Amino acid sequence: MSLNRDAWIMTAQCPSQLGTVDVVTGFLKQYGCYITEQHSFDDKISQRFCIRTEFQPQNSGFDPQEFSRCFSEKSHSFDMTFELTEPGYRMPVVIMVSKTDHCLNDLLYRVRTGKLPVDVRAVISNHPDLEPLVRWHDIPYYHFPVTAETKAEQESQVWQVICDTGAELVVLARYMQVLSAEMCQRLAGKAINIHHSLLPGFKGAMPYHQAYAKGVKLVGATAHYINDFLDEGPIISQKVEVVSHADYPEDLVDKGRDIERLTLANAVACHVEKRVFLYQHKTVVFSR
Repeated sequence: MSLNRDAWIMTAQCPSQLGTVDVVTGFLKQYGCYITEQHSFDDKISQRFCIRTEFQPQNSGFDPQEFSRCFSEKSHSFDMTFELTEPGYRMPVVIMVSKTDHCLNDLLYRVRTGKLPVDVRAVISNHPDLEPLVRWHDIPYYHFPVTAETKAEQESQVWQVICDTGAELVVLARYMQVLSAEMCQRLAGKAINIHHSLLPGFKGAMPYHQAYAKGVKLVGATAHYINDFLDEGPIISQKVEVVSHADYPEDLVDKGRDIERLTLANAVACHVEKRVFLYQHKTVVFSR
């Protein structure tokens, strides 16, 4: 599904109560806005309501500041928080990577062809290998080597780039280093990681070869927000593919890489298109 570049996006959430959908749709009608897409969800367990709406103002001279002020007054009694995103907004992003290029290359291709609405401000790596690819896209490349002894200093360099570029999202496109607890806390809800879905059964080196040895019949990938627990953050996107005895370890690796890049791209798109609602340790993800 292609994002409507001419539409404004409004996302909102509040405690569950009567009239939550109406306060949004009714206000948009009153304000002369045509709804082009809408998703909502009421979580019966957490008692939280969330809604995402794409709309197009039908009157000239639409003023987002005035719109936000009026909606704040309208929704105040619902204890509703909301965010308004202008048409065509491209979120500033920093990508982190090590030596493997399939996820990075896929993301850069989607950005270059206009399929992913982000502005890649920089790529950071602990290795120099992928600098030619990144430079070809005319994107700054930062090589920050890291060891156990220099981890704190290296993460300070990484954080400086994130701050200097104004990045609102960090994408770990197969960045093969564990971030410190402090860095995870700084990037909570603003950093997405990708890994194969063979975890936790096949940890460490050559997981697809381990899976082949056990006769695994499914391979997949998981994209999630990072947190203090390795590969256990709130999940945004997952994909799987059936494999068989006819798939050798190299085949599993190839299929796994394909799924990883698709899963990561989908997770990033959902985040930048404001389709993900993060509440406590769980996500609500509206379809694209």
